Amino acid sequence: MKYYSRLSFFIVVMAFTGVQAFAQIQKPVTWNFTAKKLSATSYELHLTATLQEGWHIYSQSTPDGGPVATNITFNKNALVIIKGKPTETGKMETKHEPLFGVDVKQFSSKVDFVQVIQLKAAVKTNVSGVIESMACNNRQCLPPTKQSFSISTQ
Repeated sequence: MKYYSRLSFFIVVMAFTGVQAFAQIQKPVTWNFTAKKLSATSYELHLTATLQEGWHIYSQSTPDGGPVATNITFNKNALVIIKGKPTETGKMETKHEPLFGVDVKQFSSKVDFVQVIQLKAAVKTNVSGVIESMACNNRQCLPPTKQSFSISTQ
């Protein structure tokens, strides 16, 4: 009888371990946030995505009807003026996605979203917000994720 109890326990543990390993949350994108001082009151904010091999995220200019475009939202800060829209630095690839029926713009390996800001005074503050992006590889797309950020000036 002890043999069957141990065997049953072993089977349950192995099944649970297998399910856990299979159900691990994939995080193919790692974010890094920095500020580069341009002058006493001007900064470049760098929101840099590093992607695992085989994965990509989409440009901010991905057309409607396609996958979720990367979207950067900045929280209001009375000390900060956001200058224009973030630019994208990285090797952009344009590909036709039959699944969506549109040409998409995507980045693999690494992409740097750069936003210029102007401070209303030479003070230390934080610029915060959220990046929403969708990561895909050649087999699957993960649901869109939101990544909060806070970048200090000075």
